[in-house]
Amino acid sequence: MKNLGFNENFLWGGALAANQCEGAYLDGGKGLTTVDLCPTGKNRFDVLMGKIDSLEPVDGEYYPSHEAIDFYHRFKEDIALFKEMGFKCLRVSIAWSRIFPNGDETEPNEDGLKFYDELFDEMIKNDIEPVVTLCHFDLPVSLIKNYGGWRNRKLVDFYLNYTTTIFNRYKDKIKYFMTFNEINMLLHAPFLGAGIILKEGENADKIKYQAAHHQLIASALTTKAAHEIIKDSMVGCMLAAGVTYPYSANPLDVKKAMDNDRENYFFIDVQSRGEYPGYAKRFFRENDIELEMEDGDLEILKHNTVDYIGFSYYSSRCASTDPEVLNGMTGGNVFETIKNPYLKASEWGWQIDPLGLRITCNTLYDRYQKPLFIVENGLGAVDKIEEDGSINDDYRIEYLREHIKEMKEAVLDGVELIGYTPWGCIDLVSASTGEMKKRYGFIYVDKDNEGFGSLERRKKKSFDWYKEVIKSNGENL
Repeated sequence: MKNLGFNENFLWGGALAANQCEGAYLDGGKGLTTVDLCPTGKNRFDVLMGKIDSLEPVDGEYYPSHEAIDFYHRFKEDIALFKEMGFKCLRVSIAWSRIFPNGDETEPNEDGLKFYDELFDEMIKNDIEPVVTLCHFDLPVSLIKNYGGWRNRKLVDFYLNYTTTIFNRYKDKIKYFMTFNEINMLLHAPFLGAGIILKEGENADKIKYQAAHHQLIASALTTKAAHEIIKDSMVGCMLAAGVTYPYSANPLDVKKAMDNDRENYFFIDVQSRGEYPGYAKRFFRENDIELEMEDGDLEILKHNTVDYIGFSYYSSRCASTDPEVLNGMTGGNVFETIKNPYLKASEWGWQIDPLGLRITCNTLYDRYQKPLFIVENGLGAVDKIEEDGSINDDYRIEYLREHIKEMKEAVLDGVELIGYTPWGCIDLVSASTGEMKKRYGFIYVDKDNEGFGSLERRKKKSFDWYKEVIKSNGENL
């Protein structure tokens, strides 16, 4: 009987980001990036939101990205562990400012290119397919200082110079790319997503959607370039996903849930369908937003759509119009949401909803009819080292097991799924809080929130569990 689960080429692996794992933040000629300016503690959220305009590290603040888990110097050790688990692929990102330290140079930094040569060669040597995010929340700071971040059209050309440099350098090593990580985060954390510092009195929505237009044009031109330079390349967009449920059957709640989802689907509608949707045009009309476009922009978007939809999924969301219900909010990947009474939550208030992953997969596939790639999913939790040195993260195994079950159901529903790369396959710095104690990995890294620790790697119980999942192609959970 034919196996109706995952196909034999399904890409099992894990996901990382340069700014959360590499460290070595000025090594090899690298320039400062946005995340290098995001401290831990009370000021972090204001920086992410573009409310603090310091473009240099501030004395007295701790910046966890500066060392992170030192993947820059330890990647061979870490890749050996990923190989031991049986990874078919590893999602990583390239730090733009390692290649162009200021972002706007004409010639790349050879030291940065050599580092990624070594990284990709090590992955390929270990039969691990690179899946590369071209921009993962690490815009070169000089592009903010000199141009105002993605509010400036000039960044389209700078980005294209960077991405074509990557394609020409690594065309024989990489097939799978994503243009921007969680591109919809621009609306929710504009500094993190687009290097935007909002000034008092500005029309914030207008600034953010103009920046979005620039990123969408840059993504389309990059997709075109990849297809021209690399035969059989697959270029995807990347969405911070999670279906929004109406809190009740009240039509107002249903409409609110639809509106919340559309705010995030907006980017993927353009990248996958090639045009601005009607609901966005109405929003622009009613909110004094007139996008500045150049001749040919709409044609660029129309003729250079992505090959697949990459997305992160940690939890579903919930929407209501009832003021009393709105008092009960909880966390979730920068997106605050109403507590769903039918769901449990993580230690950080992120609601745990495996079935929501199946619903999200079906919703995205029905909407776009393009292959999907689940490039982030996982549970941030505090892990305890036992007296015998073991780390029994059964809660993480349970979370991943239940999500993989629903992922398999989505495949049975007819969803075309490329692969699955759980987030933070080795512990790394949390993007939202900057913490280390909020751990996601199958591999423990000895480091704490204040930056102290030996950086020793240690396998958790989930390491051997996931190894068996991959070996059995998702049959043995």
